[in-house]
Amino acid sequence: MGPLEGVRIIEMGGIGPGPFAAMMLADMGAEVLKVDRRDAPWQLGEPRLEVLHRGRRSVMLDLKRAEGRQALLRLIERADALVEGFRPGVMEGLGLGPEACLGRNPRLIYGRVTGWGQEGPLARAAGHDIDYIALVGALHAIGRPDSGPPPPLNLLGDYGGGGMLLAYGVVCALLEAQRSGRGQVVDAAMVDGVAALMGLFWGLRAAGMWRDDARGANLLDGGAPFYDTYETADGKWVAVGALEPQFFAALLERTGISEPELAEQWDFARWPELRRRLAEVFKTRTRDEWCEAMAGSDACFAPVLTMAEAIEHEHNRARGTFIEIAGVTQQAPAPRFSRTPGAVRRPPPAAGEHTEEALADWGFSPEDLEALRATGVI
Repeated sequence: MGPLEGVRIIEMGGIGPGPFAAMMLADMGAEVLKVDRRDAPWQLGEPRLEVLHRGRRSVMLDLKRAEGRQALLRLIERADALVEGFRPGVMEGLGLGPEACLGRNPRLIYGRVTGWGQEGPLARAAGHDIDYIALVGALHAIGRPDSGPPPPLNLLGDYGGGGMLLAYGVVCALLEAQRSGRGQVVDAAMVDGVAALMGLFWGLRAAGMWRDDARGANLLDGGAPFYDTYETADGKWVAVGALEPQFFAALLERTGISEPELAEQWDFARWPELRRRLAEVFKTRTRDEWCEAMAGSDACFAPVLTMAEAIEHEHNRARGTFIEIAGVTQQAPAPRFSRTPGAVRRPPPAAGEHTEEALADWGFSPEDLEALRATGVI
């Protein structure tokens, strides 16, 4: 039983941040019912490969029919929350916007995730992760001085600033609803979420400790030689993050760098020379040899592992960071709880796999199901 055991959530099937938020909620014990359409997007070939869809059941309803919309509103009457990731206005166009849904269930938390937000000049424009993180200054801050900013996967916008923000917002609103008895709308915009993730850097900028005009020249963007990655003798890479003076000292000790002038960590004029020395030294051994040399130290060192290597690393194995569901290796539920741990209840479903079973569990009678079959809603 996870900490969200007993919470019922309807997920409007989609891609990206919505499924990620629903996965996080399902991992923590919520009963998430995924409402799919017949042209469900982004099929990877087999349902079990859709890791973000794990842990819930799927029903398929034709929401273009009035009977399908009424069926969804009946489900909403029994739900604690709904999450959707469509462009602004799509749910309203179906007659399933917040006003209609809260009218049927005043306690409902109506969670919405978009890139640009529900209002603003760009609200209805198309976009993806890279566009949202670009608009709020995050993308510009990432990369090397001699190249353009690289796409940092789609971790910042879709998942950190989008899906995680939606899951957090829904849980916050559920807690408030326990006190007030009233639902509300959660507007989780990726531009807002990524701006929040950048909080430290807004403070550094205000303090004059972050340069807008020079990528790769700041403390955490690869500008500092003691917070960067280096290639090893076998063409692999290691990461060092020795920010504090005692950790920087440990890094110098383990790498054998003994020049007194390079021990002045915050002598910015020496940073290019220190970077060259670190690069030279790390190229003298393989990555595994450096792992052995750094073992037991506080040099803030780690090998840069591939996903396959990460699965097998002793620390990740000891913690059970990765699990296998339906033959697919994937992340374990996080965070961890001492008394009510999260769990993956079921593998990802095929679209509509549990339509009649789940509708029956949510209060639909055999006669109701027969009527929906007759009209083509299911």
